[in-house]
Amino acid sequence: MAFKFVPLQRAAALVSAVALIPASTAGLAAVDARTGPEFSKLLAVYERIKTSYVEPVDDDKLIKGAINGMLAALDPHSSYLDARDFENLRTQTDGSYGGLGLSVTMDDGAVKVIAPTKGSPADAAGVKAGDFITHINGKLIYGGTLDEAVDQMRGPPGTTISLTLFRSGRDEPIEVKITRQIIELKPVDWKVEGNVGVISVSSFSANVGSEALDAFKQIKARTGGRLTGLILDLRGNPGGLLDQAVALSDLFLDHGVIVSQRGRYSRDNETYSAESMTPGDIAKGIPMVVLINEGSASASEIVAGALQDQHRAVLMGQRSFGKGSVQTLMPLTRDTALKLTTARYYTPSGRSVQEGGIDPDIAVPQISDPDLRKRALRFYRESDLRGHLINEIKDDKDLERDKVQDPRFKMTPEELKAKGIDDFQLYYALQTLGRTAPQALAARKR
Repeated sequence: MAFKFVPLQRAAALVSAVALIPASTAGLAAVDARTGPEFSKLLAVYERIKTSYVEPVDDDKLIKGAINGMLAALDPHSSYLDARDFENLRTQTDGSYGGLGLSVTMDDGAVKVIAPTKGSPADAAGVKAGDFITHINGKLIYGGTLDEAVDQMRGPPGTTISLTLFRSGRDEPIEVKITRQIIELKPVDWKVEGNVGVISVSSFSANVGSEALDAFKQIKARTGGRLTGLILDLRGNPGGLLDQAVALSDLFLDHGVIVSQRGRYSRDNETYSAESMTPGDIAKGIPMVVLINEGSASASEIVAGALQDQHRAVLMGQRSFGKGSVQTLMPLTRDTALKLTTARYYTPSGRSVQEGGIDPDIAVPQISDPDLRKRALRFYRESDLRGHLINEIKDDKDLERDKVQDPRFKMTPEELKAKGIDDFQLYYALQTLGRTAPQALAARKR
């Protein structure tokens, strides 16, 4: 997701200001006339539950259920965070936790995987984007809440959990056993292949921009200043902090818009541009490829869209997830908050990626993965989520645009394995950088 934070002090000040401003009688009358009957229904249901339900029901449970119901009626990404949820979110963007390393969402009562974190226990066990988790330790979880499922999947490091997965293209469910580990939030990794640097960003937690800058410096040192190409790998990155998506994009742009957002009111509209006080394009003159896939969502799509629209990089892989909305975290108290969708974001050229996602310049399937071949390139994306926001900017493109042409795409996983290729998309990007003149890549237009 792409998150923005409203400071608690500001939120408290706003609440205080509202409380201190007396409402006019006319204003209250208008509110009562408009909402009174609906609130009466809500109160009537509450009273019936309290007096007639088969067992006593805690008020906190009813109120939280009512709040969650309101938010669930809006879109899949708005939610109420109680003390536990709020702390979990802080942990995911700032610290570490014991668990599996999965980004999940709720889709019509089922828990669906957005993406496993690269190198996590879930990733090593073969859990993939688009999988549905139907059972945990043999117990059906359909119809429960996302919080309940996440709580069950987290736990002390070293303990084992069993997941039952449903995967499109498979007739039988998949059973996996995973040992929980401490999931350290190390979102940036790097390596050198020949004279090509590869920077992998698995999530947009705190300090991603500075860590990516440090990774690039180490790559330059490793190659002795003879860097001939750069690959930014955003595959399976479910997003995170909006400011870190802007910071990462800014590293490779001298100037221009990175992303803009538009909301219901003018106060929600904002444009983020490359800052003149930063070093500018740290890889200036070096051809660049960005790898994306169906698990690249939100903040990842901001970076990919910015570098594509500014003609700074060639995008390879497969169409991204298609989450083009911004969630603002609004603290309610010291330990509770509202995560509310407040705006849509747009690439520098004005494209909305909501539903449709980002198209790669060169569509490259991950044919080294036999499961993806069985799924016939059909992935689950934002447009498959129940209640997703509709893209108000329509185009005449087919949403299933991941067409394949290159004869190399016909190779089988077995043939690739025999050649020592376990990541075909990365291999293809390296081959492209090695065989294409830097000027041709740098000047490529959409």
